[in-house]
Amino acid sequence: MIEEWGARLAGDRALLDRGSTAERVADILRQRITEGVFLPGTRLSEENLREALGISRNTLREAFRLLSHEGLLEHQLNRGVFVRLLSEDDIRDLYAIRRILECGALRNLPSASPADRARVGAAIDAADEAAARGDWPAVGTANMRFHQAIADLAGSRRVAEAVRALLAELRLVFLVVADPRQLHEPYVAANRALADLLAAGDARAAEEALQRYFDDAEAQLLAAYAAAG
Repeated sequence: MIEEWGARLAGDRALLDRGSTAERVADILRQRITEGVFLPGTRLSEENLREALGISRNTLREAFRLLSHEGLLEHQLNRGVFVRLLSEDDIRDLYAIRRILECGALRNLPSASPADRARVGAAIDAADEAAARGDWPAVGTANMRFHQAIADLAGSRRVAEAVRALLAELRLVFLVVADPRQLHEPYVAANRALADLLAAGDARAAEEALQRYFDDAEAQLLAAYAAAG
């Protein structure tokens, strides 16, 4: 496993230089976590990561701190740093907060800018294209972009940042589901229907549809967790 992700990170080393910050290292590790290079429960070796990326111990530890603050990593006393393995309670909490933030963002639809509205449609088109070529992980990424675009309708930097962090945590949940097609395919059409309601300016119907969407998604992930456990 070490050799596998070490090779994967070899290309990332070229993106870094002696002046690279902990934020840049955190960006790379965050991306690799959400891609499944580091699965939930994986211990991240400081020595191996420093060697693979060519960075200092202090830079790596600061990157770990940033990702721990985002809920992606956790430090276990006398054991090291691990990719978080979320619980069923974490899933329920994530969806409780998403209902508040994303459904609330839809209420600002009449005031949303044309650029913010356009990002919703662009994410839908990306998901359709990925589904057509059978790239289900890419469908999942487009789905995240879609929900980020919904959050951006609020016109609030704080809402956008909060949802971005929630979606990063949610990718850890997705990695527990063995079949990404089973996970993402049902929501391609659901996302399109929701986008159509937004395009029509029907914020109330869109909010009701999003509530049902979250109910279905939460139940699906909880069932997957129960089956995996």
